[in-house]
Amino acid sequence: MFDQLSQRFQDVFQSLRGEIRLSEATVERVLRDIRTALLEADVNLNVVSAFITRVRDKATDQAVLKSLSPTQQVVKIVRDELIALFGEATGGLTPTTDRPRVILMLGLQGSGKTTTTGKLAQWLRRQGRHPLVVSTDVRRPAAIQQLSVVAAKAGVRVHDPVGESNPVTRAAGALAAARSLGNDVVIVDTAGRLHIDDELMAELVAIRHAVGPHDLLYVADAMTGQDAVRSAGEFHRQLGVTGVVLSKADGDARGGAALSVVSVVGVPIAFVGSGERLDDLEPFHADRFVSRMLGMGDVLSLIERAEAVVEPADAERLEEKIRRGGLTLEDFRDQLRMLKRMGPLESILGMLPGMGGMKQLAEQKPDERQLRRIEAMIGSMTPDERRHADIIDGSRRKRIARGSGTAVEDVNRLLKQFGEMQRMMKMVGQMTGQTMAAAPKKKKKSPFSLMR
Repeated sequence: MFDQLSQRFQDVFQSLRGEIRLSEATVERVLRDIRTALLEADVNLNVVSAFITRVRDKATDQAVLKSLSPTQQVVKIVRDELIALFGEATGGLTPTTDRPRVILMLGLQGSGKTTTTGKLAQWLRRQGRHPLVVSTDVRRPAAIQQLSVVAAKAGVRVHDPVGESNPVTRAAGALAAARSLGNDVVIVDTAGRLHIDDELMAELVAIRHAVGPHDLLYVADAMTGQDAVRSAGEFHRQLGVTGVVLSKADGDARGGAALSVVSVVGVPIAFVGSGERLDDLEPFHADRFVSRMLGMGDVLSLIERAEAVVEPADAERLEEKIRRGGLTLEDFRDQLRMLKRMGPLESILGMLPGMGGMKQLAEQKPDERQLRRIEAMIGSMTPDERRHADIIDGSRRKRIARGSGTAVEDVNRLLKQFGEMQRMMKMVGQMTGQTMAAAPKKKKKSPFSLMR
């Protein structure tokens, strides 16, 4: 996510590593590099100027200049000021007692509104809600059908009255259907244009009056930079946007829209979409976003992803196996499947502290095909072989390689890596057991809660 800007920040901080004391000249050099990085990322000029001024004022404080850890001090100041750019919003949707809750999805054509509608519906469903979606885009070919396909993947209900082509009537009908069917959220996927025009705005105003939405979410394509910010500002002026959803944040996004939209438009970022899967939508948390951008990782979001795909009972069984040193290839296969459900490996690595800026690791990290090969090799083993890897001799390795379409060397490598992992897990289990034996007894928690 915003890899170029992230790498520039990390390069700037790396240049401070050899400094014993900060000087005003060093601070100015760092600020010049940060200013260049932000402008190249298409951050609004006024936002950059105000940001640099605030960082300069804090970094040239005498207590900071005399600090024994100049790098940490500057990183902390930059991090705090980046978080300040996003205001105090907590991300996600604001609480309301409205039932059904109506969410209006706004944005220009091509910004990813329909896909984001499906992602938001799935996110709400996982929160225990029962959303209903409706498309009011009656002009774009196949727009209504596209939403139906996305909604089917998300497992949510669609309101699509046959022959109805009036956008306002479709939206109002969805609200009435939700009340009668018991749906507690209505998401209205509105029409977009290639540019803002009076006809579009009049239609959106009429829909807003008809359904009385609590949320008006503007979907901004993160790759369009300041154009997305300007469009969000115009929508906000005419309709009163309550939040922004940054879509396509995993693409070649420079970061300018994310760092500018709150300061320029005055609207908080509610969600960030960073992939094509319906699961690739997360509430925006400024501190986590900035930490990931600065290469510090985002462990909390990683834990939340893990908890979303792992049942507590399965996690406890795995924890017990690790403590006993009884991890098998079946467990290893299950963990690979869980890893794939958590999202793209690149995204997961970016959440680990210190991993985001490691280009060499990023180039060498295992891809989805490698994971599929490992899964195929384990699938070609007998149940006894998966539970007792030590019985796999040379002839068995040849059979596994033939059955999985791989080479014997691949099987050897898998078994070697698994053996090393078993030894490491056994050591971790022994250390954890000793620590827990010495600790006072407490109520048992989810294993992931120990990482918080």
